[in-house]
Amino acid sequence: MIQLLSETENLWSKLQKANKPIVIYGMGDGAVKIMKVCDYYGIKISEIFASDDHVRGHSFLGYEVKTLTKLEEEYSDFIILLAFAAFESELMTKIYSIAKKHELYAPDVPVFGDGLFTIEYIKENESDFDFVYNKLADNYSKNVFTNLLNFKVSGKIDYLKNISTTRNQDYTELLPLKDDMTYVDLGAYDGDTIEEILSHNITPKKIIAFEPDPKNFRKLRVNTEKYNNVEIYNIGSYSYETNLSFNNKAGRNSALGIEGKHIEIPVNSVDNILNGAVAHYIKMDVEGAEYETIMGCKDTIIRFKPALGVAAYHRNEDLFALPKLILSLNSDYKLYIRHNHYIPAWESIFYTV
Repeated sequence: MIQLLSETENLWSKLQKANKPIVIYGMGDGAVKIMKVCDYYGIKISEIFASDDHVRGHSFLGYEVKTLTKLEEEYSDFIILLAFAAFESELMTKIYSIAKKHELYAPDVPVFGDGLFTIEYIKENESDFDFVYNKLADNYSKNVFTNLLNFKVSGKIDYLKNISTTRNQDYTELLPLKDDMTYVDLGAYDGDTIEEILSHNITPKKIIAFEPDPKNFRKLRVNTEKYNNVEIYNIGSYSYETNLSFNNKAGRNSALGIEGKHIEIPVNSVDNILNGAVAHYIKMDVEGAEYETIMGCKDTIIRFKPALGVAAYHRNEDLFALPKLILSLNSDYKLYIRHNHYIPAWESIFYTV
């Protein structure tokens, strides 16, 4: 066994023994998930706070929502559990600044699926984690991988700070972005990844984009209508052609799933849409449907060996199930992992070239 963990205690166990009040920073789905886990472990939440411009007399799940300043007046010290995602530089700087004054953690709760990412979970899947670590093609990837594991069990945000890169860095260092290539963007949102690719001063032969959410798709259409080599589809990516229930949040987290407001949407596989045509790079950020999406790219991967960029943060098993599946389809791939600037460990991406 490889020594992947330096942490020896799960965050939840540490919180059970805490002798300081525990407060949640943020409102919304993340706070609800964290509070459910805390309730399961008998961890008491004393307060909820939000940024000053989000308070305004709000209450959340029976708690008065306070400001950080108010809590600092009422308590000598406390533990903060971060309950929202952050990627903007100003907000991340603020979070790291707060973490210098107070004990702060960003608990890892899965975006989709059940269970928690704990030391026990890593031990249960020890051979799979070891397999992926051994397949990583550079030492930086191995450092990213171990930091992600340690963050997930501990909630300590410094593990993420030490490994964060930008998407453009990843493209420059890892991907062969060139003229006259075909790029496939799965989970295209409003076309932001397309703009990132084109910012490298290349002229693709074609860009094929899937976006299932109707509102996002309208933005995608407007933002890409100036390009005559972009082909857009208002569908989700999957392993075969069908219709599935879709949670249309009209944002980055719109997803196939079973909770929340839903509509029926068409989904299809990349293999079906390409119909034997070549793809040189496929990006997948499909909100928990990555495994099925890879299966829907199977023929393309085997035949053309396109570079891949696959989101690996929606489900606990993504950190081993996705690379194992990809390498089973093409054992010649070089495997990398990068984490873009984000708290918690979202925007963690496997690249294969």
